[in-house]
Amino acid sequence: MAGLALPVLSAQPAHALPPGTYAYIAQDGGTVPVIDTATGTIVTTVNVSTSERGVAVLPGAEFVYVTNFLADQVAVIATSTNTVTATIPVGNRPRGVAASPNGAFVYAANTLGNSVSVIDTSTNTVTATIPVGNNPQQVAVSPNSGFVYVTNQNDNTVSVIDTSTNTVTATIPVGNNPQGVAVSPNGAFVYVTAGNDDAVSVIDTSTNTVTATVPVGDFPMRLAVTPNGAFVYVTNDLGDSVSVIDTSTNTVTATIPVGDEPLPVAVAPDGSFVYAANRADGSVSVIDTSTNTVTDTITGLRAPEALAFAVVPKPMAPALKLLKLTTGGQFVRGGQGTYSLTATNTGNAATDGTTVTLTDTLPAGLTPVSLSGTGWTCTLTPLSCTRSDVLAPGASYPPLTLTVQIAADAPKQVTNTATITGGGTTGTSTATATTTLKDKPGYGGHDPRKA
Repeated sequence: MAGLALPVLSAQPAHALPPGTYAYIAQDGGTVPVIDTATGTIVTTVNVSTSERGVAVLPGAEFVYVTNFLADQVAVIATSTNTVTATIPVGNRPRGVAASPNGAFVYAANTLGNSVSVIDTSTNTVTATIPVGNNPQQVAVSPNSGFVYVTNQNDNTVSVIDTSTNTVTATIPVGNNPQGVAVSPNGAFVYVTAGNDDAVSVIDTSTNTVTATVPVGDFPMRLAVTPNGAFVYVTNDLGDSVSVIDTSTNTVTATIPVGDEPLPVAVAPDGSFVYAANRADGSVSVIDTSTNTVTDTITGLRAPEALAFAVVPKPMAPALKLLKLTTGGQFVRGGQGTYSLTATNTGNAATDGTTVTLTDTLPAGLTPVSLSGTGWTCTLTPLSCTRSDVLAPGASYPPLTLTVQIAADAPKQVTNTATITGGGTTGTSTATATTTLKDKPGYGGHDPRKA
């Protein structure tokens, strides 16, 4: 059996960056640096406005929303070009921002407006302004997109917004000077920093009450929950450290030294590392979550205020892989031989229903006798088959069987080549099979039937 497969991919989705995980950093100075987490380097910088304070990434990583604190706007960055494509007027001094998991809305906390602006991402317009508490800081959205949690710094409360009505349905007393807020992946708990208490308040969302208070480091500011909900990482601004809370016991199990005045923190989508950005020294401490140690420090930032990860996905496209193999025993000069050809979609998207064409090019010494397969339309001249039904990722078309006549004087070794195109792919996949021919007894050599 012999085979060669070349993946065939359609054009990539519109992203300025190749597939991978990137960190978008909101910082002072009117720019948003973008870090490639695979290399730990700043790969581009997006010009925005001034005094960026918050950043949120839509699912699919096509757009990034950044609050412009002094401009009272939210800027929209298209990752296809890494440029600002829209600016949305919001309330007075917007800071924290979060996107709903369904991608339909973005919520921005207006610190001096004591409100939350609701942005419809399909139109990039504000569709509601919701009064909340005094000096709202950060926002977080529940996994089902049903509730938004807002920390009110001067009230020592958390406002709970029902997104179906865009109204506050509960106000929860928490610790002193609440800022950071995060929701567990199952939506059961909300974690809130209490800076002046050096603690984290744990809210049970079924009752909207604080059920635990966890002591952490000096002046906690932000926090983030791991994708499995097992741990919460908390930046301690005056402690120059990150506290790790085990959510099963609500106790700190590790304290990690980082840079000067850590503020924003985010856990990678796969949970393997944490970024803690240090405002005073303009750096990011990269924490390996398997060891809870800093494994890298990324420099070159300017007073980072917020960060969010954007995962640029691999392109969704079909990839046809063609295999050719010989069957039916040996190929003997003067006889017939059989090839079997199978096409498999090894891509991550179905073929698009356009015509798939398989073409076989026989070498000298071989001539076609028959070519057929269930669902295929085949001809011997030219030697090809077509079909247009959709092929799901991981599925294969029914195999084709090609029978050939082998000339008595065919070369001792022959190589057959087949190609497949179409179905939404933009290239060609090629497979080859090289076969050594045998002689018939009595032809071109000793006949064992004779003495």
